[in-house]
Amino acid sequence: MAKRDYYEVLGLSKGANKADVKKSYRQIAMKYHPDKNPGDKEAEAKFKEAAEAYSVLNDEQKKAHYDQFGHAPEGGMGGSPFDGFGGGGFGVDLSDALRIFMDGFGGGGGGGFGDIFGGGGGSRSRGRARGSDLKIKLPLTLEEIAAGVTKKMKVKRFESCNDCDGSGARDKASKTTCSVCHGRGEVQQVSRSMFGQFVNIQPCSNCDGTGEIIAHPCKTCNGDGRARKESVVSAKIPAGVHAGNYMTLKGEGNSARRGGQHGDLIVLIDEKEHDLFIRDEDNIYLELGINIAQAVTGTELEIPTLTGKVNLKIPAGSQSGKLLRLRGKGIPRINSHMVGDQMVKIQIETPVKPSKEEKALYKQLADYYSGQKSKGNKSSIFRKIKSLL
Repeated sequence: MAKRDYYEVLGLSKGANKADVKKSYRQIAMKYHPDKNPGDKEAEAKFKEAAEAYSVLNDEQKKAHYDQFGHAPEGGMGGSPFDGFGGGGFGVDLSDALRIFMDGFGGGGGGGFGDIFGGGGGSRSRGRARGSDLKIKLPLTLEEIAAGVTKKMKVKRFESCNDCDGSGARDKASKTTCSVCHGRGEVQQVSRSMFGQFVNIQPCSNCDGTGEIIAHPCKTCNGDGRARKESVVSAKIPAGVHAGNYMTLKGEGNSARRGGQHGDLIVLIDEKEHDLFIRDEDNIYLELGINIAQAVTGTELEIPTLTGKVNLKIPAGSQSGKLLRLRGKGIPRINSHMVGDQMVKIQIETPVKPSKEEKALYKQLADYYSGQKSKGNKSSIFRKIKSLL
């Protein structure tokens, strides 16, 4: 099923600013929040949809990519780890949506603004801890960008401790439920005002938000439940990406303390400088040096492209700066069937240290042109200059 436009989801026009985005999201999120609509799957779906739209439009970089590329085709971004290319494929679940809501209106970190629904605040189960996100820069050649590529990257991150299976405890008997939060990992402070009931939720300071007390920590990880390791992560990069694009690999970030969800790995795309080509959006440019004889008589030369060598016909009488086009030899446009072109700029090279034979030939050519001038034929360059005087 195709995703709705994020601006449509939040009831906004494309020029909406961050204040408009936050205000609209807050209204929709409050209306469809699960605490206000218990058991209502349709409300839950709208709550998640609004959270996904907000997470894109409230981030300048994500918003810029979404404005340029829109949604990715369904399933077309690796099923779909690519959140940055067009903002599609976030696949926000309820826990993500609740976290986005709390981060947006609770001062971050899972605490702060909890509820203003008035009436019963009700109890809520403790959300699973989530590991932090990681960022990595991935340099790509123009050849890799043109074709698309699968890259393997070495990532240093926190992973579950092998000796305690991520529990942080030396053995099962070493763990007990926190007596302060009763295993919830968070404590609530309820206050009332003329606007209704406010629930301020904070991580439990007695157990650091884990819900458990460890009497005898694991000797390997000292009770953290994690160990720093180097892993190899694979990423499938689609053709046509730009420097500054990014992708999100779900669950490939740091492990959370003592279990829980992994964070994400944000892969930032960078372009390596090419020895021959210069990129301009979907087109690439190549400068081709030819000698005077080739420019006058025309020729056919073998030149490089991003996918191999091809023959290029140089028309007779070509001038320096002339652009020749090789259609479809540029960069594919992401999320599109369109492909850019390769532009070849002709540059006529003048010999710096000609041989005696070359000098003799050029002398004959100079004498020939002098003879033509003595017959009354003026050069086209002279006429153009004179017309400007």
